[in-house]
Amino acid sequence: MGTPDFAVAILKKLLEENYTIAGVITAPDRPAGRGRKLNTSAVKKFALEKELPILQPTNLKDPLFLEELKALQADIQIIVAFRMLPKVVWNLPPLGTFNLHASLLPDYRGAAPINWAIINGETKTGVTTFFLDDKIDTGEIILQKETAIEPTETVGVLHDKLMHLGSELVIETIELIKTGKVRTIQQPEKVAKSAYKIHTTTCKINWNDSLETIYNLIRGLNPYPAAWTLFTNDGKEDKMKLFDVSMENCNHENSIGTIISDKKNNENCGKGWLSPCP
Repeated sequence: MGTPDFAVAILKKLLEENYTIAGVITAPDRPAGRGRKLNTSAVKKFALEKELPILQPTNLKDPLFLEELKALQADIQIIVAFRMLPKVVWNLPPLGTFNLHASLLPDYRGAAPINWAIINGETKTGVTTFFLDDKIDTGEIILQKETAIEPTETVGVLHDKLMHLGSELVIETIELIKTGKVRTIQQPEKVAKSAYKIHTTTCKINWNDSLETIYNLIRGLNPYPAAWTLFTNDGKEDKMKLFDVSMENCNHENSIGTIISDKKNNENCGKGWLSPCP
């Protein structure tokens, strides 16, 4: 069960390891863009290529969907970037249902764990598999894999790194469940670091923040959804997005938030400099 590219990598790995995919459950097609053409999920596109059975429920408690799901006779359900499941769904297969989450739980529960790890300046993160329960990302931990976050790493680079790391962890988790040797770890109820959904306001740069805070925000939103700022040019206010930048701690006499351009390069003045990477 999954929707974005992150989930496709796991499905691909399962096929490469010769597991039988009883079915693929993904989001319904939705209209998108100016033409409002139906847009299919990355998981559905891949599943169609591989001629896998596909279900696209709008209501996970719909009796018809539950009957179709039961008819697949899956031994286990794997969840990767999908939706919160009702107990009637996650309690269905004999070997259970587990989720792959892109953080070292219990830290960074929620929708955007990869973004927030970088935005908050973390130096390490990882992936976790856990059995589902009736709350979000709170189930008993099965396995974890850790990786370093490099000082200049963007969320796009880290996303791909965790995607491949997660593929390996899913296979290890399945094999552990098959042998009946799983020893889970109970998560604490409350945690200090959460990964709530990224909103437009989250992405706006506050030039009064420290240079490092601004730099981490930019790389934690690069390439998507991108950090942004408002600037005025010839009396007209516009929005500018920032992607690949380098930072330099230094003193300067310019006002905070000033943009200096030589028509080839722009430099943003905070408590130091942010310059575009070559």
